[in-house]
Amino acid sequence: MLGVSDLTPADPASACRAIENLIASYADRVDEGEFAGVGKLLAHAIFTGSAGSASGADEIEQTLRDNVIVYEDGTPRTKHVVTNIAIEVDAEAGTASARSYFTVLQALPDLPLQIIVSGRYLDRFEHHDGQWRFAERRVRTDLLGDVSRHLRPASDP
Repeated sequence: MLGVSDLTPADPASACRAIENLIASYADRVDEGEFAGVGKLLAHAIFTGSAGSASGADEIEQTLRDNVIVYEDGTPRTKHVVTNIAIEVDAEAGTASARSYFTVLQALPDLPLQIIVSGRYLDRFEHHDGQWRFAERRVRTDLLGDVSRHLRPASDP
């Protein structure tokens, strides 16, 4: 099995697969409440959402900790479903861009499973030291449901 570090920018198919893995890793880490892991994943990126922008692993991790409600099991009790992934690779420049849709579901013992927000990720990537990494993630909210059990009151999605 190829790892992200085994892929070169000259192979667009492998680059697309590595980028898909990065996109999936973000969703998985957020859903697991692994905000330090999200910070590491986006350590070289600018992360922008309606709550503002953050950059660097520590700042991104703190932004998530400040805004996302985590429950007794250590997770936000969410599932991020990412679809409609479209990736464009510039192999010569060692850069790529991607756009995708996200849908966030949430369920709690006293809250039935429901969609709480959906929108788009607009991402840029760079190939550095043999690996693809995020250079930018912009989160755009398109449809908003009840995020009162997901985000702290002072923040917006």
